Amino acid sequence: MGNESLSGLQLRSCVSASGELHLGLREITLPPPGDDDIVVRIEAAPVNPSDLGLLIGPADLRTMHAGGTSDFPTLTASVPMVRMPGVAARLDQSLPVGNEGAGTVVAAGNNAKGLIGRTVALLGGAMYATHRTVPVRDAMVLPEGATAAQGASAFVNPLTALGMVETMRDEGHTALVHTAAASNLGQMLNRICLADGIALVNVVRSTEQAQLLRKIGARHVCNTADADFAARLTDAVAETGATIAFDAVGGGDLADTILQAMETVASRGGGDYSRYGSSVHKQVYIYGALDLRPTTLTRSFGFAWGVGGWLLTPFLQRIGRERAAALRERVGRELLSTFVSHYTATISLRDALKPEIVAAYARRATGEKYLIDPTL
Repeated sequence: MGNESLSGLQLRSCVSASGELHLGLREITLPPPGDDDIVVRIEAAPVNPSDLGLLIGPADLRTMHAGGTSDFPTLTASVPMVRMPGVAARLDQSLPVGNEGAGTVVAAGNNAKGLIGRTVALLGGAMYATHRTVPVRDAMVLPEGATAAQGASAFVNPLTALGMVETMRDEGHTALVHTAAASNLGQMLNRICLADGIALVNVVRSTEQAQLLRKIGARHVCNTADADFAARLTDAVAETGATIAFDAVGGGDLADTILQAMETVASRGGGDYSRYGSSVHKQVYIYGALDLRPTTLTRSFGFAWGVGGWLLTPFLQRIGRERAAALRERVGRELLSTFVSHYTATISLRDALKPEIVAAYARRATGEKYLIDPTL
């Protein structure tokens, strides 16, 4: 490819002011790359929970309806009016989707010609497309022999897992609790903590998930389906000294249960009774929404606590370019070990618009991660 433009397809999402989600494919034309840009043929892009928020938003998927043609399929669904205020800023805008991906460099600007033919991982949005132009700084060259599928999830999950550990350290904690811990991200975090000597309490939702984590070396695993979950969690917190948690579930009373366990352990040291609880600060960061119910807090864990949101991009901005680069370098070194990902199925861009497949990946089920290959 020389300096000519390149045509391709891109998946886009729009929520109309009338309360309807519209998904479809759009033809795009990419201009020639700038001096510091590369053009990548996207060969793998994961469907992360963070992608689903933009892709399907708050739509009621029970109302999904397929349309369009075989070449340009569409999907529509209703958005309940009670959920419309949450998407007010994006109404009637057709938005590209896909936070990260990987593929082969097919064209490059004058300062990046040496990357043509290399397989790279990308961060920068709009990855559910046949091609993407990005600045070289947003790309990670994959190790020789690594495939696009192996590099597709090289940013969001790895940097989130590393970010949790960095946040723990920055805030003075020494051990942590993580929910939905059998996910790809959870398995990465477990491997990081084992390698770095950090005590981790893994919270899962089934016996199968607990067994999976124990097989890869997890030392503290608590199953919310067990009748004695709260007691087991408290024992694990006592053994590890965990005072910070990262919760992917969000809704319901799981954050409350974690804080109660931490307070129970903190209060075991004796001393004078205080109606304000222990002085040990306990922190839960909610970073996901697997449960869309309101977060319930009984406030039965004293007054030294905090519950807040945690997102990757603000974290990276806070720590600065140098520290962020160091984290990315670790991901590159350990891409095929610590940060390996597993996928349930690989689908095409057109498959991603089929109601039955949308319903499957929208479940956000732990251990069921989908990968989009736009070349299919």
